[in-house]
Amino acid sequence: MARNVTYRDAGVDIDAGDEAVERIHAAARRTYGPRVFGAPGGFAACFRLDYNEKLFARNYHEPLLVACADGVGSKLLVAVEAARDAGPAALRALGIDLVAMNLNDLLCAGAEPLFFLDYVAVHRLEPPVVAEIVAGIADGCCAAGCALIGGETAEMPDLYAPGHFDLAGFAVGVIERRRLVDGAEVRPGDVVLGLASAGLHSNGFALVRHLLLKQHRCRLDEPLPGLDEPLGAALLRPTRLYGPAVLPVLRRYRRKRVVHAMAHITGGGLPGNVPRVLPADCDAVLYRGAWPVSPIFAALVARGVDEEEMFRVFNMGIGFVLIVAPAFARSIAGQLRRRGETVFEIGVIRSGSGALRWK
Repeated sequence: MARNVTYRDAGVDIDAGDEAVERIHAAARRTYGPRVFGAPGGFAACFRLDYNEKLFARNYHEPLLVACADGVGSKLLVAVEAARDAGPAALRALGIDLVAMNLNDLLCAGAEPLFFLDYVAVHRLEPPVVAEIVAGIADGCCAAGCALIGGETAEMPDLYAPGHFDLAGFAVGVIERRRLVDGAEVRPGDVVLGLASAGLHSNGFALVRHLLLKQHRCRLDEPLPGLDEPLGAALLRPTRLYGPAVLPVLRRYRRKRVVHAMAHITGGGLPGNVPRVLPADCDAVLYRGAWPVSPIFAALVARGVDEEEMFRVFNMGIGFVLIVAPAFARSIAGQLRRRGETVFEIGVIRSGSGALRWK
């Protein structure tokens, strides 16, 4: 008599899924604050948006919810390759990337992050692998003061190749309506401040893989000329979370609107992202050479990517931009530096047509 067919025969292991979920719950619990309502494991999660208890410092009178979704792109493939030699721990930084790509976007509106959800899809559930990824997500959420309140783990052997997976993140934040940062206050004379990136962050990896790993066959465990660390370490350094430094600056100015716009420098680089926050009658004029470019970018130029393409694809050393009132630029830069950011004055706003120009 033929044996009964099981879900495991089709490539889906329910027991492994249960183990992974339990590990995920342990990581998620350490991100919870008093506003998370209910225990993990339900069909949906609850979060208290407004409240009256004296325990909480901020109540919202006209709250706007701010939401976004993002992933980490083909940086995933570099991490998968690194993990073949280094083990699942090499995947943990991807979780921080996932959080940062979302929360830095929320920050552009001035929003306080509230909660985060993740989606992890795999060929086969290996609980230690999923646990490392979600531990990284929890690391990022803890650093940003954001609760990891839910998510989905999917085992799809017919869709993903062995050893491969995909990640997506979803974040919700809140901003008082009158404090929304939307670029409407930008005017000629404003100063453009750039916050240093940690390297590539999470964009341009299709080009990185094509050029360095396929064409030049560079090894992740060896340094390139000009790099003082293995290539894999330079590529997989996680995206910086800018909220812990920027949000306290925004909260300091309760009446004055001194931060007029902010931009997260992701795919499209400075030319693709700064114009997104400019009014139609203003240009951003950026100063060439106003900040140092890290060695990983120089390594790509040395192997055949021209400067214009570099700026169209990568952040080129600037991960986040603030456009601020000129009278407050020096003070804001100082506050950000005291909170651990490397800050450069990289440009100025002039009358124009909503474009980015170089000087």
